[in-house]
Amino acid sequence: MRARDLAVDFPTVTLDTPALEAARLLAERDLPGLILVDPDGRPLSILPGTQVLRLAVPAYCQDDPALARVVDEAHADLFLRRLGGRTVRECLPEQPKELPVTDMKATVLELAALMARTRSPLVAVTDAGRLVGAVTLQSLLDHVLEM
Repeated sequence: MRARDLAVDFPTVTLDTPALEAARLLAERDLPGLILVDPDGRPLSILPGTQVLRLAVPAYCQDDPALARVVDEAHADLFLRRLGGRTVRECLPEQPKELPVTDMKATVLELAALMARTRSPLVAVTDAGRLVGAVTLQSLLDHVLEM
């Protein structure tokens, strides 16, 4: 089995996509992350849902989780509103990491190794550099466990 056999259509975003729209897409489709593409459809990055949350959660709560406890529920439920007016560009990590991208010929073991090495629950699958789909950790595990 190859990446081409496991890849499925997957939502993409651009650098200028509103961060709140990206958060909604993650939530509505129950996705582990999103694929960030350039105008030509080439993958630029994988945007894990946790990166969107990092932009929404106040820094003081990330630095000291005990401080999150002092925020009352009414205000805690509004934290995603902090994404208003921000873009996906602002959600990206400061230090780019290895991009979890492979071609359609990658084997299941190659996909698993790439996910493990990059700590990404999502791998973009390309053909001639253009995105053709993605393989999620869930679909990879489902395939391996049914063998």
